[in-house]
Amino acid sequence: MNELAVEPRTRLRDRTARLFGQWGVFFRGFVEHPRMVGSIIPSSRFTIRKMLGPVNWAECKLFVEYGPGVGTFCRPVLERLPRDGKLLVIDTNPLYIDYLKRTITDGRFVAVHGSAADVKEIVRAIGYEEADYVLSGLPFSTLPDGVGPAIAEATHDVLRPGGAFLVYQFSAKARDFMAKHFARIEQGFELWNVLPCQLFWGWKDEAA
Repeated sequence: MNELAVEPRTRLRDRTARLFGQWGVFFRGFVEHPRMVGSIIPSSRFTIRKMLGPVNWAECKLFVEYGPGVGTFCRPVLERLPRDGKLLVIDTNPLYIDYLKRTITDGRFVAVHGSAADVKEIVRAIGYEEADYVLSGLPFSTLPDGVGPAIAEATHDVLRPGGAFLVYQFSAKARDFMAKHFARIEQGFELWNVLPCQLFWGWKDEAA
C-alpha cells in the first residue's frame, strides 16, 4: 500500500480521536479491531444499571472486566466498589489500556493489556486467587475460533463459588459457551441501548 496514502488517513484518524475525546478513542478502537469490539456505541446507562444490579457489592473484593473499551462500565463499578476492593480490566487493544491508565487514577483500578483467556494467570499476577464477578461485553459471535470457549472455561475457573459471569451481547451466542460451565444462567433484555442487547448472568455453583 502507498505510504503517502496511509499517512493522511492516520493523521485524520488521530485528529478525530482528539476532537471527540472518549468517543473518538472508542470509535478508533472499533475501526482498528472490529471483531474484538462489541459495538460502535458505548453501552447505555440503562444497560449498565441492569447489568450490575445483581452484584453484592459488600462482598466484592475483585471485580474483573473484559474489553473495557474507554471505561463505560469502569466508573460505575468504581462508584459501587468497596474501598478495599479492586477493579481489574483486561483488553487486547493497547489503545484502550493506555487511555484508561491516563484517565482513571483510582488506586483500586488495574488495567492489563492481555487476553481474557489468560484471566487466571492475570488475576494471580496482581495478588488474588479468585474473582467475585467477571463482566464481559466481548462479541462472542465474532471472536476467533476457540477463543470464546476458552474464555468461558477460564472465567468459570477463576470465579469464587457463588460468583457470577455477567455478559451483555447483541446475540445469544455467549450463552452457548456459558451453558457448558454454568448450570444456572439468568437472562434479561435491555431495549434502551444501541443496539438493544441481551443480558446474561451465569452463577457458579456454591459447591463448585
